[in-house]
Amino acid sequence: MISLEFVSVLLLLALAILSPLQVSAQAYPENSLLLYSTDHSSPFSVALESLQKQINYSFESIGLLRRAMTHASFSEENNKALSILGANVIDASVALRSLVKDVDISAKDLSRRISEISSVDSSCAADGLRLGLQKVIRVSPKTDSSTPAVVCGAFRAMCGAIALDSERSDDAGRVFWSVHGQRKGRAISSVTATIAYVGEMRLVFLNWIWLMCSVKRCFIQCPVIVA
Repeated sequence: MISLEFVSVLLLLALAILSPLQVSAQAYPENSLLLYSTDHSSPFSVALESLQKQINYSFESIGLLRRAMTHASFSEENNKALSILGANVIDASVALRSLVKDVDISAKDLSRRISEISSVDSSCAADGLRLGLQKVIRVSPKTDSSTPAVVCGAFRAMCGAIALDSERSDDAGRVFWSVHGQRKGRAISSVTATIAYVGEMRLVFLNWIWLMCSVKRCFIQCPVIVA
């Protein structure tokens, strides 16, 4: 026959085990399911798959990318540490590339170069927005996912996650430059398009001059204009 004391002990043990779980569920009623969900059809999982295709890198441990795309406002398991790692990986990659191009670069110029590329507002956040990370990262309802600090943090954390996943900072550097380099490519394309447009307008203007000369039958010889 089971004694009353034995039953009481069992009840106390059950309460001790269940209480922490209840507290955790109350602290993150919705987020906890998203953090540990393995549903590959969920919007977040689909977004992570799309992101991997964008950066041309497939994670061995997808959990690292999930953490990289989780803001501190969303969960205690967030991307803060990965963001620090990513920032240092990016800085090292910028320094290495700069020194390879010019080993005689001054420390001041090198520091300025690193600072320019690592700038939250003008560079880092722009790289993150180019990937659409503001639509991927998980934040609390009261947090704006499109702010430069949030987007930049996610971008840096993604680079940190790649370095940790592959155990190679070179892989993270490659992804960084493939994304950051798109800005330069777009700038060149824009300049090329502008030059082409100016050339077309010049031809139109020259044709108009010759047309006016022909219609009015100028008494003076039209000047020769080289196209």
